[in-house]
Amino acid sequence: MYIENYFNYNRIKTQKISIGTIPLGGNEPVRIQSMTNTDTSDVEATVKQIIEIADAGADYVRLTVQTTRVAEKLKDIKESLKKKGYDVPLIADIHYSPKAAEVAAKIIEKVRINPGNYADLKQFKHIEYTDKEYAEEVENLKTNFIPLLNICKEYKTAIRIGTNHGSLSDRILSRYGDTPEGMTEATMEFLRICKAENFNDIVISMKASNPLVMIYANRFLVQQMRKEGMNFPLHLGVTEAGNELEGRIKSAAGIGTLLADGIGDTIRVSLTEAPAKEIPVAEKIVENFNTEKFKNFIPPFEVKNVSHEFLDYEKRKSSEILNIGGNNVPVVISDISEKNNAEGISGSGFVFNEKENTFEKTDLSADYLFINNENFKYNLPAGTGIIFGNKNDGYNYLKYSDLKEDHVSKTQFVEIDAFELQNIDFDKLKRYYNSIFILNLTNSVSAIHYGRAFFIKAETYGIKNPIILKHTFETINEYAVLKASAEIGALFIDGFGDGIMISGKPEDIRKANELSFGILQACRTRITKTEYISCPSCGRTLFNLEETTAKIKEKTAHLKGVKIAIMGCVVNGLGEMADADYGYVGTGTGKVTLYKNKEVIRRNVPEKEAPDVLLNLIEQYS
Repeated sequence: MYIENYFNYNRIKTQKISIGTIPLGGNEPVRIQSMTNTDTSDVEATVKQIIEIADAGADYVRLTVQTTRVAEKLKDIKESLKKKGYDVPLIADIHYSPKAAEVAAKIIEKVRINPGNYADLKQFKHIEYTDKEYAEEVENLKTNFIPLLNICKEYKTAIRIGTNHGSLSDRILSRYGDTPEGMTEATMEFLRICKAENFNDIVISMKASNPLVMIYANRFLVQQMRKEGMNFPLHLGVTEAGNELEGRIKSAAGIGTLLADGIGDTIRVSLTEAPAKEIPVAEKIVENFNTEKFKNFIPPFEVKNVSHEFLDYEKRKSSEILNIGGNNVPVVISDISEKNNAEGISGSGFVFNEKENTFEKTDLSADYLFINNENFKYNLPAGTGIIFGNKNDGYNYLKYSDLKEDHVSKTQFVEIDAFELQNIDFDKLKRYYNSIFILNLTNSVSAIHYGRAFFIKAETYGIKNPIILKHTFETINEYAVLKASAEIGALFIDGFGDGIMISGKPEDIRKANELSFGILQACRTRITKTEYISCPSCGRTLFNLEETTAKIKEKTAHLKGVKIAIMGCVVNGLGEMADADYGYVGTGTGKVTLYKNKEVIRRNVPEKEAPDVLLNLIEQYS
């Protein structure tokens, strides 16, 4: 087990370290950070943006440092900030240049290195190593790394060992594959050197654009550190999460799941938006898992002999009732009970065909509509389910009830309040063998812990009914988006849930429906739209990522299931887009290289033409 208890909140006690004037880990609050997207050698612009990020509430600010020349500019940046009354700790982001890291470590408070490209080469070659050869390669890491450790000891500079899923070295990939285990071993190699050299001012990050990979990698690392007597603080983030709703859902699902586990000491929400916009999103995610909030948390109940595997995806086996459960993708239920009309149906993802006087399905149409109107009679597409709140009047409506009903053999939807788990008679629950359960998470102090407890307890009683995850909010605002994505998303990532039902105000039906499909997409349990993997932008970026992402989305939003990576530079290029079908990578000023998987299709395409060329290539190869 990577944590002591899956059903209780206990923040993992990590080692406390100092990063300038702001400590991290131990009993310190979860810290928040972002990264500049200016050219770091432009001191004035960089200082201006650091101040914007700090004023937004960031504890730390990271900057890209490509060369020793750029690293020297950090002196001017620090001096300018000091004159303006700012002492925010700075972090140098290093790729490929140990010498730049060594210069930066003498100037600012923390240096981030990437194990995949700090000392190893990455040429995407598979290499067969003997155990002796592999050990020699690991020993060679010390040549570049120990000089940095010695400088950091002298200048009291912290180090972040930042491992990314898409930038593992050829050596790690050849032996472990592109896996959470590979990410963990890449990190542990550097941690073992730190431990041998008695260097402990370390932060670790395990990032991926896929929230599931990011979560499992962090859990696996925590478990491995426990085995080897280490407890370094962790930095959490879903890298290249994208922007707008998609970026927020992915980030909350990945970061929130781990915070609920008690894992995480600092976070960064990587949005393809202005850096300062990341801060309030990060604050809301942290707020939902604030240690104080769980001070008087009472675990749902004790669950013993848990066989479920939380270190890899393991879908709960459920029976199939109607089109729910079994091998079906999770369904979406849209609550239109307060707006039982055409507007409510349209908000649920349907399009009205005036000529045919009927509604038509789209990829984002809800599978079921929950209504509360006896006179509800609309021409809906075949296969659209109707759930009626309090009456079954013969219109092929399915009943919605609770455990007080005695009609245990009927096909119906039965709601269960997760917060009342202690009072549920699971023997009685087992008699509802033909029901679809709606697990209402709204009133739970921690939806994740109560949800896990319910699923594991149901498993011990042999209950295989499909289970829908429900959450109700006063309104679907950004906080609701982040809370639902973290709490419901965590359960789907753990392999639990056969459907989703989110509701807010009547005017929120469209938002709730989009959020439901967005959570399922982020958790990779149901793909209904194009998947975008886009950088948050930094000083290495060779074009305006926010504008470019918007253009590409406009041209490719119809390509259901296609994964497109939009990367600003070579560092976040081929490696970081390992999970994508197509890649759009900045390779020079005004120039873009296009990929299919990891193969170059077109080089040096003019930036203005590149979005159209990308669309043509996708259509050509599809």
